[in-house]
Amino acid sequence: MTTGSSNASRAAAGGISTYLGQERALRADRLGAGGLLLSVLAATAPLMVVAGVMPTTFAVMGIVGQPLLFVVLGVVLVLFSVGYAEMSRHVHNAGAFYAYISRGLGGTAGASAALVALAAYSALQVGIYGIFGFEVSNLFATYAEVQVAWWIPALAATAVVGLLGWLKIDVNARVLGVLLVVEVILVVIFDAASIADPAKQGLSLHAFNPDTLTGAGVGTALCFCIAAFTGFEQAPVYAEETSRPHLLVPRVMLLAVGFVTVFFAISSWAYTVATGPSAIVGAAQKESAGLLFSLTESRLGSTFTDVLHVLFVTGMFAALLSFHNVVARYAFAMGREGLLPRTFGRTTGTSGAPGTGSLLQTVVSAVVVIAFAVADDKPTGDPTAPVLHLFTWLGNIGALGVILLMAAASVSVIVFFARRGAAGAQAWRLVTSALAAVALLVIAGYTVKDFDVLVGAGPDSALSWALPGIIGLALVVGLVQGLLLRSRSPEAHARIGLGNEAFQLDKAAQDAS
Repeated sequence: MTTGSSNASRAAAGGISTYLGQERALRADRLGAGGLLLSVLAATAPLMVVAGVMPTTFAVMGIVGQPLLFVVLGVVLVLFSVGYAEMSRHVHNAGAFYAYISRGLGGTAGASAALVALAAYSALQVGIYGIFGFEVSNLFATYAEVQVAWWIPALAATAVVGLLGWLKIDVNARVLGVLLVVEVILVVIFDAASIADPAKQGLSLHAFNPDTLTGAGVGTALCFCIAAFTGFEQAPVYAEETSRPHLLVPRVMLLAVGFVTVFFAISSWAYTVATGPSAIVGAAQKESAGLLFSLTESRLGSTFTDVLHVLFVTGMFAALLSFHNVVARYAFAMGREGLLPRTFGRTTGTSGAPGTGSLLQTVVSAVVVIAFAVADDKPTGDPTAPVLHLFTWLGNIGALGVILLMAAASVSVIVFFARRGAAGAQAWRLVTSALAAVALLVIAGYTVKDFDVLVGAGPDSALSWALPGIIGLALVVGLVQGLLLRSRSPEAHARIGLGNEAFQLDKAAQDAS
């Protein structure tokens, strides 16, 4: 018994299961604090949010107070992060959301959350290929005078992202880090230029006035803006690949949400300063996603704007790679626990990467891009429609899934610590989790209610229920899968959410016998 316990302890300390070989565990010590932070922040795609989401929110919602909206959402997500970060100290699993939900609400809820997470993050990743292909196509047309169909660069990016996903996570982190740092610097330069050269209204703080958030569009604007934060919550996905997950994961997650809140609030305020608060909505409606580039052209010149166009594309590529890594790791965790075929629960050769999960996401991405390319009816319709639909439809599907997962995880935190008899010691964290759960459920309600606005469909369009229905379907199928697993294989059901710990326990039992 002593020898078995000792072996199990050494396996746990090393973070790699020796049960059935190391291929059942992701390689530990691949990421330090810097690499983890860069991998997480890259998914938020700062330049894509500043150039795309912010002008769209100003234009569609007509709300001047977008900077204040980012602050409000930042507070909500900090409340969420407090309990979520504490949970990460107790659970280290590449399944993150579904692992936490399993520990608090049970294996059946965890199985449902796993499928929702897989669908949501996959949708977020694949959707970006649409806008990526469209922008690269425009770059070729503008600078090389060559007409390239949007789906060609989209498929090329699919192949490159798939290859990088097959490689070591530390290689990914270096690629993401370089792209992220450069695009953040360029946005900061734009912010500084706007503040140094404001419109006629000067350095007005009107955008932070609570009166700017009145009106029917606030709920829908919350949906737009919360999608901009998506990515910070991914830190626990990499827990098995860090040296000190109980310290690094909470620290990185709180740093990420704090940085994103300040960065987006200041950048959206810079828009209102550059145009004037009274003119920002009209300017956004006129320029759409071109607003950032027209403002930099007049203040910083054409060379800076040309660089910004290129970095807009590379920033999207960074987000594609980051989300790809997350989907691959969810597939790995699900395969390891029997929620997907076992082959997904094995790592690849010397890289230690979840290769089968990476391959799955590459294939799914290629199939979806090809499907939208086939639907591209340029001769008879809007040539940008399939591209924009790919981006907006899948992006909002993914955002809805992540919002629901965050709400469920907040509830799970409360149940987890209450069951362990730690409610008193964790009281303030449970309060913040409860507040976050309520706020997130309200936002989810607005998202479903106004989904037709989010995807640009009419109120009577079938898309208004069919698209969010994809997340609903994943939730229901996951519940059914969990119930079937509980009745047919209670032992496997009990493993849901345990991840590598289950294999460490099995090894200890094997040694003890």
